[in-house]
Amino acid sequence: MSKLPPAPLLDIAGSSAAVCQAVLGLRGDALHVELGRIAGELLAAPQGVFATGAVASDAGEGLLAAQVTLNGDVLGHYRLGGRNFGEADRRQLDTLATLTGTLLQMHGLAQRTTHAYAQVEAQLAHQSQILDQIHESVLTTDRMGYITSWNRGAEQLFGYTAVEAVGRHVLFLYVDDGSGEEGADFPDAFAEQGGRMMEVRRRKKSGEIFWASLSLSPLRDLEDNPVGLIAYLTDITERKLAEERLHHLAYYQELTGLPNRTLFARLVDQGLMSAQRNEGTACVLYIDLNRFKLINGTLGRTVGDELLRQVAQRFRKTLRDEDVVSHLAADEFAIGLFDVRQHFEATTVAQKLQAVLEAPFLIGGHDLRVGASIGISVYPQDGTDAETLLRMADIAMQRAKERVDNPDHNVAFYRLDMNEGMQQRMQIETGLRHALGHGELLLHYQPKFEIGSSRLVGAEALVRWMHPQRGMIPPSDFIPLAETTGLIVQVGEWVLEQACAQAAIWQRAGLPPFRLAVNVSAREFTSSLPGRVADTLKRYRIDASWLELEITESTLMHDIDYVIGIMDHISALGVALSLDDFGTGYSSLSYLKRFPIDTLKIDRSFTTGIPSDVSDCAIASTIISMGRKLGHRVIAEGVETLEQMEFLRQAGCDEVQGYLYGKPMAAYDFEKALRENWLLVA
Repeated sequence: MSKLPPAPLLDIAGSSAAVCQAVLGLRGDALHVELGRIAGELLAAPQGVFATGAVASDAGEGLLAAQVTLNGDVLGHYRLGGRNFGEADRRQLDTLATLTGTLLQMHGLAQRTTHAYAQVEAQLAHQSQILDQIHESVLTTDRMGYITSWNRGAEQLFGYTAVEAVGRHVLFLYVDDGSGEEGADFPDAFAEQGGRMMEVRRRKKSGEIFWASLSLSPLRDLEDNPVGLIAYLTDITERKLAEERLHHLAYYQELTGLPNRTLFARLVDQGLMSAQRNEGTACVLYIDLNRFKLINGTLGRTVGDELLRQVAQRFRKTLRDEDVVSHLAADEFAIGLFDVRQHFEATTVAQKLQAVLEAPFLIGGHDLRVGASIGISVYPQDGTDAETLLRMADIAMQRAKERVDNPDHNVAFYRLDMNEGMQQRMQIETGLRHALGHGELLLHYQPKFEIGSSRLVGAEALVRWMHPQRGMIPPSDFIPLAETTGLIVQVGEWVLEQACAQAAIWQRAGLPPFRLAVNVSAREFTSSLPGRVADTLKRYRIDASWLELEITESTLMHDIDYVIGIMDHISALGVALSLDDFGTGYSSLSYLKRFPIDTLKIDRSFTTGIPSDVSDCAIASTIISMGRKLGHRVIAEGVETLEQMEFLRQAGCDEVQGYLYGKPMAAYDFEKALRENWLLVA
């Protein structure tokens, strides 16, 4: 009976774990001895050895050997002895040798990788030290703009530590001034194609805003693909402030802080380019102060300089933000006006500038008064560039200064024929102010009829001006001027007052109420309007059903919620609201349904072509259909022919107004026609 081999102390799994632990924890001879011991215990061999090199050819009989190789390279070998070995023992030892080779390779690779990482970390630490020694602020971001590194220079510049900055989006350093600063969008094309430099404004941790020179370069990986940005920043605030001071000295009058002649010419030329694109009009005003030289020569330069500063302040406060005001030299100023609809608007501005000088200037205990002579040139007829217009306005100013009748209120246009026209408009404005207080204005009433019944449903109160010398002046000659000068508010108040007074007369005469429509301008449409209407109705003791307010579309399209609030207050009084000149403005249909209006009024420009003009017919039909769907009554103005009336009837229009039924007439004639010819809708 053959003798069985002794039982192994380790199985193959235990041996694998032991070899792994030995490879990780031991080096050199200690590793070799431990590997030999593990092999001996696995195969229960008294003699177990691990040695470097290949198995010798004369290893001897009775020994079991296995080489440890990997990819053809011999890493060592196992050699066992002290007992007889079988084929199963050889397979086990071969398995152990293969496992040992794999573990030795993995351990070697891990050691090399660890060494490489250590080198990289050392290199990064070295580079970080270099960056920290650079006084310039250096930071990096990924392609989305999140900060990935932040050197000591950045800490000193911004006040944020690296711990506070890294991981945040770079936009937290930006100044939110609505400038649309470049670099805010990530990734950007320059990150892939190359760097760029710029001057930017940034914000420190303290809140301080400063100017910086910013250089951006792409940050690339080992394969040269862009992975982010490198930003270099240097504080250039002092240089920028110096540049701004130089710019101010070059383009502004130091005394008044207003643009000088050079900057004025540039700004006007820019404005003229816009006027040319929009086919608009622009004006240049040349202003010369009266009596300044006398004051300056008598009281000294200190008083004269302070006077000029105060004059400049008054001018600036009087003008719109978009107007350009310049201090040319000494006592001469210039104004650039753009987006001017009609020439006479420049006259209005000139008069405002002269009026603002009427209050005395209190300087150094002196009560000083100055006036102004103003010349005006108009683009494009008087010139197409700033210098030409300025020269023409200067000539006109000299002409104005020659007049001695009212030197502080003289305004002259460059061209004589235009000047005469403007003077005539000035006379109209002066006359209109006089007319308001001297009973020269009167109201005419144009009837409105219901199409279905041909009964009178209301009348529109239309203002007329009976001039003592010129006779009846049409509204087209003075209403636009009144709107420009602000006199339209006073005219509107007068119309409301007179219309309610007439309604009270008709109410006492026993006439049933019918709507008297009063036009309300955009200037009148303020929060005080409902109270004024209520007070007027109460004062004349008339029912609100006598009154209707007509409002243009343009009035409604400023502050929608504000306008609706005013309209709601008016409607609560029982006063009807009509949307005048509908179709000529810019009403949004989404807003139209929110307005508490009772009537839509089709503008006469759409009724003129009915029924021959296809477009006018389509527009009128659409307005009528839309109004009916929204629950509004629809009235068409400017109806003068039976054909127009018949078309409107078939289209479903509710009411009409025009010469076909009756022209505007005085209150007496209107009442007479009402009693003799018209029927009122009860």
